[in-house]
Amino acid sequence: MQSNGNLSSNSAKTFAYSYTDPLLESPPEASIWGQGVDRIYQDVGDRQQWQQLLQDCRMEPPSCLRLRRLEDLGDSLHTVSDCLSELARLGVAIEVQDGAETVPLSWQHGDLIQVLQSVQDAQRRRSLQRGHAQNRLKGVPPPGKAPYGYRRGKDRYILDRSTAPVVKDFFEHFLLYGSLRGSVRYLQKKYGKKISVSTGKRWLTSPVYRGDLLYQNGQVIPDTHVPIMSRDEAAQVDRLLRRNQRLPPRTASAPRSLSGLVICSKCQSPWAINRTTTRRGQEYLYLRPTRCSERPACQSLAYQAVLEQTIQQICQELPRAVAAAQVPNVDAIKQNLTAEITARQDILQQLPALVESGVLDRETAELRAYKVRTEIASLRNQTAQLPPVNLSAIAQVVSLPQFWLDLSEAERRFYFREFIRHIQITQQPSTWTLQLVFIF
Repeated sequence: MQSNGNLSSNSAKTFAYSYTDPLLESPPEASIWGQGVDRIYQDVGDRQQWQQLLQDCRMEPPSCLRLRRLEDLGDSLHTVSDCLSELARLGVAIEVQDGAETVPLSWQHGDLIQVLQSVQDAQRRRSLQRGHAQNRLKGVPPPGKAPYGYRRGKDRYILDRSTAPVVKDFFEHFLLYGSLRGSVRYLQKKYGKKISVSTGKRWLTSPVYRGDLLYQNGQVIPDTHVPIMSRDEAAQVDRLLRRNQRLPPRTASAPRSLSGLVICSKCQSPWAINRTTTRRGQEYLYLRPTRCSERPACQSLAYQAVLEQTIQQICQELPRAVAAAQVPNVDAIKQNLTAEITARQDILQQLPALVESGVLDRETAELRAYKVRTEIASLRNQTAQLPPVNLSAIAQVVSLPQFWLDLSEAERRFYFREFIRHIQITQQPSTWTLQLVFIF
């Protein structure tokens, strides 16, 4: 209980009271009551301070009691009515907050019936919210249909043997080629499962497929059921999605490896890949600017020539660029995050013993476990955002020309986008040059 002043005079005394259900909200700041409050009573989880407030009112009643809401007085309409009757008997006026203002409670019969009806409705809503909150503490899935690939069990999601392999194959295809639209098309072609691109992205980013639960309040509880995607795969998916955000729309799924990467160094126009057929029926690919502002306009270039020059330069320049890059000590950051996760997992293991010894009651222990699990989920998310720790080793491997020549166009597209932000073309009257802009 916080207090200001004393109880020497009741003519201008104003008390304030709030009740907080720890499952639903945090205690309010004292500043919400405004000026002129002499004493603040605040309960969290029980109503001991409410009993103290009644005792003080019986000894020397204040002129006014401020409340955030009438339902703070009790968990049932009967309890609230009894509290209001007691305060009316003591001659205490009641003010209820309405936004930034406080509104006096009317004791007129008709007004009071309407007020009590709104209290009953609010208590019904809070009862439902509390039930959902208790389910969150226990890691029970939220209400509604189970996501595709799962079905509802008694208290958790369980794998659906007929649909989980479809989702798994979708993830593996995206990890292999890095193309969301391509993976959506693959799913429809192989399984006849038609989903939108937005649905495919929700699958890739959903905590459910990683073994976690996401609730309406935005909090994630980890390790609640069997995952379809491992933690390492999830980290790779997140990295690929971030990488694809840098590319123009639809180029992430384009069949050619240079799609979305080539721009003009002068006019900054992106270059598109076009295809034509020679008189002998041979296919010919070329690159041309899509919105060149130069006069004369930039000339188109043979796709194969630009591709070969790109491979040659990436083999020469990538190791030097990685060595010169100011890359943070990812390994040390990852170790620190792992240590924090381990420390919180140790806390979870200690909670059952604290309940058995009586140090914590079961509800408090469940609430603490819930908060620790959300912290673990946040730390794991930070870990997933980290770049690969062996960037130098990867650069040495991909600096071999044979590595690139052995890849398909789709595989080459995947690796180009791991390292290259742009390929800048500079044209001269009789020649052209190429410059790689790396992502680091």
